[in-house]
Amino acid sequence: MNINDLLIKEAMIMDLQATEKKAAIDEMVQKLYDVGRITDIDQFKDGILAREEQTSTGLGDGIAMPHAKNDAVKEATVLFAKSKQGVDYEALDGQPTYLFFMIAAPEGADDTHLQALAALSRQLVNQDFVEELNNAQTPDDVQAAFAQVEQDDDEEQEEQTDQSSAEKTESTDSADRPFIVAVTACPTGIAHTYMAEDSLKNQAKDMGIDIKVETNGSEGVKHRLTSDDIARASGVVIAADTNVEMNRFGGKPVVSRPVSDGIRRPEELINNALSGNASIYQSSEEQSSQSQSQSSSEGEKQSVGQKIYKDLMNGVSHMLPFVVAGGIMMALSFMIDQWMGVPQDALDQLGNYNQVADWFNQIGNAAFGFMLPVLAGFIAMSISDRPGLVTGFAAGAIAEQGGAGFIGALIGGFVGGYVVEFLRKILKGLPQSLDGIKTILFFPFFGLLITGFLMLLINVPMKVINDGLNSFLLNLSGANAALLGALLAGMMAIDLGGPFNKAAYVFGTGTIAATIAQGGSLVMAAVMSGGMVPPLAIFVATRLFKNKFTEQENQAGLTNVIMGASFVTEGAIPFTAADPLRAIPSFVVGSAITGGLVGAMGIRLMAPHGGIFVIALVSQPLWYILFVIIGAIIAGVMLGLLKKPIK
Repeated sequence: MNINDLLIKEAMIMDLQATEKKAAIDEMVQKLYDVGRITDIDQFKDGILAREEQTSTGLGDGIAMPHAKNDAVKEATVLFAKSKQGVDYEALDGQPTYLFFMIAAPEGADDTHLQALAALSRQLVNQDFVEELNNAQTPDDVQAAFAQVEQDDDEEQEEQTDQSSAEKTESTDSADRPFIVAVTACPTGIAHTYMAEDSLKNQAKDMGIDIKVETNGSEGVKHRLTSDDIARASGVVIAADTNVEMNRFGGKPVVSRPVSDGIRRPEELINNALSGNASIYQSSEEQSSQSQSQSSSEGEKQSVGQKIYKDLMNGVSHMLPFVVAGGIMMALSFMIDQWMGVPQDALDQLGNYNQVADWFNQIGNAAFGFMLPVLAGFIAMSISDRPGLVTGFAAGAIAEQGGAGFIGALIGGFVGGYVVEFLRKILKGLPQSLDGIKTILFFPFFGLLITGFLMLLINVPMKVINDGLNSFLLNLSGANAALLGALLAGMMAIDLGGPFNKAAYVFGTGTIAATIAQGGSLVMAAVMSGGMVPPLAIFVATRLFKNKFTEQENQAGLTNVIMGASFVTEGAIPFTAADPLRAIPSFVVGSAITGGLVGAMGIRLMAPHGGIFVIALVSQPLWYILFVIIGAIIAGVMLGLLKKPIK
């Protein structure tokens, strides 16, 4: 398959009308839909926007390659678009973008498609070819340019094959040339991975440097670096927006940058890798590969706050499935006992009284019991890699046994992780022959010893704090409940999945264990109601104020009903990104009002997720639904009144 099989003329826009990023994406996505290459505009556009949130696909030099791979794509397609006036696409170099290649790949794209997409990506580092595309006037001109460059590539590959034996005999010359290795990767693995590969190769050739580049793309790992390659290399370049296998580079100078730098700054990366100033990478026996892969290059280390947040979210993301599944199973055990009946003198056995309820309770408790060890274990692992799992899990279990609860386990995770980091430093001077035994014996044993005794001390004040917090939550009512409910629900709407949202949600989930026997958590009820409001507010606004939204936004408003009802707050992100100054205040007001009403009414929830699908686990479901609707209407009307009509 050649590039022109994907670069169809019907899907080209030779005069893109949009002048800003969002409108350009809308125009290109609509074109793909019009020519029958995608089946769902919103689903495909969500994939495009999700990729843009990671880093702009506006590569600089007037080129952008937005791309997505999902089920909305019927057939692999590359849409070519050309703007005469230039688009403010938030490109990495801050300059206008003129050439666009929107890549639509089906979820099950085969190797043939992926190879063609990779080939397209590689061509765009050729400045002469890009200039030819800038001068193209018709779709035929575009296809002719690609046909010619593919033919030139085929001829060049034949010449390289003919010369390969001769090059092997010239090993004396090449032995004197520097040699480096590189890895390129991007989240989708379609475009940037291969552009960075070619950019690094071309730059190395111009500089008289030998290079081998491993690509981690949708085709899998290609040109995998061998141990001999790495041993021979004078330096390593990582141009990636995803985690790559780092331990193999232990002891080597490593420069780690975003994949876009591999495309735009190859000379800088290569020079830094060979300069002798690059950080020496330490393997997992000496330093966490996760933290090192993100901060191994000079001047690019995370702030303390960013590091703490990343470590915390690693624990929370692994904990949530246990909380959600286990919490719902336990909540169902209480409901089953209520339905089947429990005598007044046996109410303390609610959830365990009837056999069926007891089964549900046992299963739920089994999963829920892992909540604190998993939270602490994966926080510690984020800090200190696999050796931190032992200390972290143990810290979480000790926190649970000692009554320190969620906060104690959270602190224990950080304690366990940094204890292992401390051991790495003090055991660094051991003979190299003991490296293997450090990971399987010294780190686990001494880490557990130190962490365990520290947790026994930490448990004392943490238990007092945890008992006080639980007592406060169990007796929460009236104005206090309304105020706390409004605060947490409002936080859910501030950044729609960001740090504020996650902080409120984590706090809510942490209250479930202590309150489930009392019918659930008031805090969790307020948190979930606040998170449901923003997407539902979008639906209200797009229904009542159609003239203030584009046609595509009005269509997307319909899908937000499902997202809001399902407690997927992130459904409102595209609208917030387009107009944050009007959207965020509207969402916060609506969510805070809903959370305040839920708190004032004393509504409780026994499940940590699910939205409308767990409404049976809400203590007063009809009032709960009413309050969510009230908040959504207030936020939707407020947003509609603040926005200006679309011209």
